[in-house]
Amino acid sequence: MDLNPAGWLRFLLNGGPMMWPLFACALVSLGVIIERWSVIGRAATDTEDLLEQVRRLLSEGRVPDALALAEGTRGPVASLVASGIRNQDLDADAIERAMEELALRETPVLYKRLGILDTVITIAPLLGLLGTVTGMIKAFNVVGNVGLNQPMGITGGVAEALIATATGLAIAIVTLIAYNYLTEKVKEIISEMETRATQLLNILAGLRAKANRGEVSAAGGAV
Repeated sequence: MDLNPAGWLRFLLNGGPMMWPLFACALVSLGVIIERWSVIGRAATDTEDLLEQVRRLLSEGRVPDALALAEGTRGPVASLVASGIRNQDLDADAIERAMEELALRETPVLYKRLGILDTVITIAPLLGLLGTVTGMIKAFNVVGNVGLNQPMGITGGVAEALIATATGLAIAIVTLIAYNYLTEKVKEIISEMETRATQLLNILAGLRAKANRGEVSAAGGAV
């Protein structure tokens, strides 16, 4: 087999008619992987520094600056922090509910189209198996019609069977690797959202307690 692109193309086309749906699966999988890689990559930003800056700004009473910083940072975690800051005057339960609502909206966006990859992982080997069956049927038909006098016809059917199987498995394996990687990245982002939400609630609770102590001290001094 020639290793140039034309040689590879001829080799793959020898896999029979099932190669066309397998090519379609490969193109769909590649498109989804690239699109999700881009979206999830932009969402997976490090927000530890963001939260520290928000903590500092809030402790200095610069709430608008803290909100502007969070809103100007990309990613669902920053959006979650911005939601908490916008609702800081509410009680802790209301702030938590507001952030949970935003998280419920952001989570499906992160998982969007990953189900397509899961489908490709399942269907590609099945299409390859179907190609194997049709290839073997072709080989046995040659044997039944002309006996063993046409070895090229027999080997052509066997080659069709093996190429389809190998292609289906290759597509499924590559897609599975990408699917697992992207799914783990989404889980990491969701975990970070939960962590940052808890940290922000603790920051707001601490600032509120500090403000209450200040009011009590001021009232005691006035008395």
